[in-house]
Amino acid sequence: MSEKVGSGVRNVAIVGPYLSGKTTLLESLLFVSGGISRKGSILDGNTVGDGAPEARERQMSVEVSAASTVYQDIRFTFLDCPGSIEFAQETDNALIGAGAAIVVCEAEASRVLTLAPLFKFLDDWEIPHLVFINKMDRAKDSFMDVLNALKAVSSRPLVPHQYPIRSGDDTIGFIDLVTEQAYHYHSGAPADPVPMPPELQAEEQAARQEMLEELANFDDHLLEELLEEIEPPQEEIVKDLKMELGADLIVPVFVGIAEKDYGVRHLLDALVREAPSPETTAQRRGIKANREETIAQVIKTYYTPQGGKLSLVRVWQGQITDGMSLNGVRVGGIYRMLGQQTQTLQVANTGEIVALGRMESIKTGDTLSQTNTKQTVSELPKAEILPPVYALAVMAEKRNDEVKLSAAMTKLLDEDPSLAWLQDPDTNEVILWGQGEIHLKVAIDRLRRKYNLPMNTNPPRVPYKETIRQSATKVHGRYKHQSGGHGAFGDVYLDIKPRARGEGFTFSETIVGGVVPRQYIPGVEIGVREYLAQGPLGFPVVDVEVTLTDGSYHSVDSSEQAFKQAARVAMQEGMAKCSPTLLEPIAYVEISAPSDYTSNVLQLISGRRGQILGYETLSTWKGWDKISAYLPQAEMQDLIVDLRSQTMGVGYYNWKFDHLQEVPDKLAERVLATVGNNGNKG
Repeated sequence: MSEKVGSGVRNVAIVGPYLSGKTTLLESLLFVSGGISRKGSILDGNTVGDGAPEARERQMSVEVSAASTVYQDIRFTFLDCPGSIEFAQETDNALIGAGAAIVVCEAEASRVLTLAPLFKFLDDWEIPHLVFINKMDRAKDSFMDVLNALKAVSSRPLVPHQYPIRSGDDTIGFIDLVTEQAYHYHSGAPADPVPMPPELQAEEQAARQEMLEELANFDDHLLEELLEEIEPPQEEIVKDLKMELGADLIVPVFVGIAEKDYGVRHLLDALVREAPSPETTAQRRGIKANREETIAQVIKTYYTPQGGKLSLVRVWQGQITDGMSLNGVRVGGIYRMLGQQTQTLQVANTGEIVALGRMESIKTGDTLSQTNTKQTVSELPKAEILPPVYALAVMAEKRNDEVKLSAAMTKLLDEDPSLAWLQDPDTNEVILWGQGEIHLKVAIDRLRRKYNLPMNTNPPRVPYKETIRQSATKVHGRYKHQSGGHGAFGDVYLDIKPRARGEGFTFSETIVGGVVPRQYIPGVEIGVREYLAQGPLGFPVVDVEVTLTDGSYHSVDSSEQAFKQAARVAMQEGMAKCSPTLLEPIAYVEISAPSDYTSNVLQLISGRRGQILGYETLSTWKGWDKISAYLPQAEMQDLIVDLRSQTMGVGYYNWKFDHLQEVPDKLAERVLATVGNNGNKG
């Protein structure tokens, strides 16, 4: 394979917060490059990106959309990624296969904080990225205010590549800080070069000097030129931009209005000049050049109505041909994607992002290689699966559909690894976990549309438990039944005692003299355990000790079953005397948020009956704090909703079950009034 194949390919992810205009930018990039002949719009529901029904219905991206086009002999594949934090897993997975990213944001300094998690991911993975400040026609803040806000949330220095030209409240063009050429935008045409506006010369010089000084931090020759006041050649500046962007050392900043195609051609030109080649990206991923060996990685899985399963893969090295075996699975078709449309290919080369058909056992994140290779290919790094933070109990509307649920859920989780589902052993509910309310609503919609599985949903029940505060001794239980022939007889005396929290259940016996024959004692324990599955308050009982101390039997009518029933009778009588009390699960929670919002988080925890354990500065994230607390699980259903509303949408948390704790009396009364004694329906 020639060098030209890989060098003529660029893979660029389009990322940014919700409503920043990413899908509109994709439409403009495809249009000005000739990839499409007519632009669609979000309102009309006819864009290349956001082609899924769930996306069109909500007018927001809910999954990655891939679209390929050619510009200046470069094959570009753009990955339009969701902006909502609830679909961040899609974005993370896609970025692993990208060579560079365009971070789209609005010209509003107060909203820049929403980019903080995205910048951190890009910086942690050392993914080259540039910023496109979109919607400059609606700018609420000055360019420099927005630039300074961006600097505050990025660990990489931001370098202005352009400076906007404004007339009143309108942005009418820009100055290229490399060439010092000014341009005016024109509808439906490339921007025209115009003389430098005299009133902007000072601002342009200051912005250009800032750009050169940042570049000089990584280029000693450029630093010498600046110190000696020598004007550096344009070729040297472009070379530095390409080198330092490719190494993820700087973040160039561009401006424009994607809806009108303003600034988009110059953005494409910069990607041609400065975006790293696939070879550079592969080296950054630690892939050693070996052109005979095929290595690819799955960055997204789709289940389509017509084509079945499609695996979107980044070809890191070598070629993929139709029919080739990868990881023991035969490739059943190679496709180049343009949103929902596909173009059949016979071969995919190094650097390309394509979809592979019918890779049934292959999952998102998997590293693919030829099965007949002599060398073992190491697994490539993949994005960490985000921990679930929001749950719904789900049930098929039609009882007969329950048999289809497992297969449908498996496919749903294959498409979206940030979903999880489980059968709760305490409540017997099927729980669907995800990243937020909208995330789960989209998943429920997909079950209905794709798999004809309409679902009922409700908040999950809290898995309350109960225990006892007092002991009861010599609790008598007798079971006697006569029905002709052999009867049934069992007679036991039990001691019931509370145990310390978390010590669980124990059963023992102190029988002497054979008053309860040894073969019947297991039946007593079984009866006790069966009763403890639902105690006097209607919930599973924990942390109790039961001892069989005495009893009697009948030589003909006694049996293990009879003693089991006698034990249940004794437990039912005795537990009511032991002052039963309700327990709730308490979670250990670690909440991470910008330091400016730490007080909001502390109030949020306190308002949910939480116990604050402490907080500290995050060593891995400047300007962020981590707050640890105990929080009742009953208070966590919509915690992520309130947390995001209190932290500009960027706060997140991890949690795990920690211990059980008595429910306050007034709350316990409300819970028990709702539940009654009809079982665990909390």
